[in-house]
Amino acid sequence: MNDQKGESNMSAGELKAEELLEHAREAGKRAYAPYSNFWVGAALLDVHGRIHYGCNVENSAYGPTNCAERTALFRAIADGVKAGGFRAIAVMGETEEPITPCGICRQVMAELCPPDMPVILGNAKGNMRTTTVSELLPGAFRMTKEDQL
Repeated sequence: MNDQKGESNMSAGELKAEELLEHAREAGKRAYAPYSNFWVGAALLDVHGRIHYGCNVENSAYGPTNCAERTALFRAIADGVKAGGFRAIAVMGETEEPITPCGICRQVMAELCPPDMPVILGNAKGNMRTTTVSELLPGAFRMTKEDQL
């Protein structure tokens, strides 16, 4: 993971990492977390420059709980963005260090996002770290079209 202050590896003309993190902070305010009181937000930038928001949504059964990262990704897919059609995701949480996605979210990102896509991790204290999907989950399981036949 790369410690970064400033811009991520997003191409010119796109949002800066800090701006995408601010969108993630706003998304986190929408979280439904009555059990943990642990609010997480995500902001996903697609190839068309649109931002898709996600927040964690808890459930007393815990199994149906959905993380902010997956909420943003699933929402974008439901909105018509094709797998691989993403440029960056920012995740913000109330943690000591910049928050990191859980294992399930890492696998979903490995399936739906380009391996070199920036993943911007932040916390409410203003700390930030930028990594990529492949750095978060090296050796990720990926099915190819041939595997599905």
